[in-house]
Amino acid sequence: MQATVRTPWLEQYPPGVPAQADVLAYRSLNDLLESAFRKYGKRDALCCMDSRLTFRDVDELSAAFGAWLQSLGFEHGTRVAVMMPNVPQYMVAIAAILRAGHVVVNVNPLYTARELQHQLQDSGAKVIIVLENFAHTLEEVLTRTDVQHVVLASMGELLGFWRGRLVNFAVRHVRKMVPEFALPLDEGRTVTRFSDAVAAGSRMPMRRVDVSADDVAFLQYTGGTTGVSKGATLLHRNVVANIMQCEAWFKPMLDKVGDQQLTVVCALPLYHIFALTICALMGAHFGAMNLLIPNPRDIPGLVNTLSKHRVNMFPAVNTLFNALANDPDFGRLDFSGLVVSNGGGMAVQRATAEKWLKVTGCPVVEGYGLSETSPVATSNRLDVHEFSGTIGLPVPSTEIAIRDDDGRDVPVGESGEICIRGPQVMAGYWQRPDETAKVMTSDGFFKSGDVGVMDERGFIRIVDRKKDMILVSGFNVYPTEIEQVVSLHPGVLECAAVGIADEKSGEAVKLFVVKNDSTLSEDDISSYCRDNFTAYKRPKYIEFRDELPKSNVGKILRRELRTTA
Repeated sequence: MQATVRTPWLEQYPPGVPAQADVLAYRSLNDLLESAFRKYGKRDALCCMDSRLTFRDVDELSAAFGAWLQSLGFEHGTRVAVMMPNVPQYMVAIAAILRAGHVVVNVNPLYTARELQHQLQDSGAKVIIVLENFAHTLEEVLTRTDVQHVVLASMGELLGFWRGRLVNFAVRHVRKMVPEFALPLDEGRTVTRFSDAVAAGSRMPMRRVDVSADDVAFLQYTGGTTGVSKGATLLHRNVVANIMQCEAWFKPMLDKVGDQQLTVVCALPLYHIFALTICALMGAHFGAMNLLIPNPRDIPGLVNTLSKHRVNMFPAVNTLFNALANDPDFGRLDFSGLVVSNGGGMAVQRATAEKWLKVTGCPVVEGYGLSETSPVATSNRLDVHEFSGTIGLPVPSTEIAIRDDDGRDVPVGESGEICIRGPQVMAGYWQRPDETAKVMTSDGFFKSGDVGVMDERGFIRIVDRKKDMILVSGFNVYPTEIEQVVSLHPGVLECAAVGIADEKSGEAVKLFVVKNDSTLSEDDISSYCRDNFTAYKRPKYIEFRDELPKSNVGKILRRELRTTA
């Protein structure tokens, strides 16, 4: 029996947003994608390095590649790994794998050999589609996995004949971005070029597979920052539900674009659940064009790409918003079409949000979610311009409870673990019932591991990850609070706070700072912190760095800072 949860947030919903989303609109992601292919066939589905593919192109290419996958003879639900950055082949591969009746295992292309081996072994993937730039990593571990078929993609494929040849030449021979590799072909393994697989599949019929709502669509591995990486098992119905929940929340604002096609900036990596759901899949549902950015760390290149398009929606993390907002060339772009800048993946800092709004005229709307929730669980209203410092309200068809360590709801305004119940919550961790049991409650809530506070209106504020909390002389210190305040100092570009061992207080706060002003000193920061924090919260140690370690999604990795502190 499910417990009743107070839902004060429903009264705060903007006009046009329903309490319940149509989460059963499609039986599967296959139905959603094929509906988009039929409805938007002539529209551009993506643009990458100035080359475009229409929805009809993606339909035909994915049908061909899907037919080739089926010809391998694997059973329904076989796991197929995808190890590529944001290139057109990614969009084609995802659709093909799902349409073939298989499961997508998204892999970070910058994984080390150890990380890659764990994910391939854990998922039991039989096929991997990998960009040749990263094949040398696969070479190290291939024989220790169940992978039987490797599909090699090149950067220039699907970019047109001449442009593709030019890009491949530059990547391979000028920029030397493809290290030498020799994939072992023993034990019956095969290696096939992506273009050859598509060509072969185009001569075969793709068998339509009966995919149900309860079939597995994605194994979305957690970042592993809190232990061994685990696969969040996302069913077709989980991801369909989240797309429809996001449609209910975003549509009133996106309707302002009118009859023109939406353009979505896809700078976040598609292997991450944020971009996968919001950019690729919701984008397809809306008939939007995804502007694929293979390397978002190349800020001049990203700005140059943005200058050629009138973008409408810009999902990003704080670090990317911050880097762009501080780039003078970015500030000269035309933002007249930008109606949604949605932030997630990490806390959006007030200083970043205010600078972005000043530069673009479009507020950063912070939301919250996890791989385990497909990912979106909350979002701020899209019709406000002031930075709230909250993660907003539960999205339609979602319930959130704030609970203590004993599983009891805490009073309004008190901190506790954020627990989420809704159709977007995963089925569990792949083949890890023990780990699943740790995070799923008897009344159907997922325990996020994040500490938050809900106010009387239903707005939620993140306090921090439980495991990132710093205990100073018995007092709780939350790194996010330290970082939010210090980042407002005009001389600070980025910062991160961690706890380190201290003989007197048990733990002490250490602050890492990247300067925005070369004259910034330790005394400046210390004085600023004395003015803004009570004694136990003040950083005892301050270290300046040229840069902070980040994941490929742009999250600052406090764990790495702790190990080097």
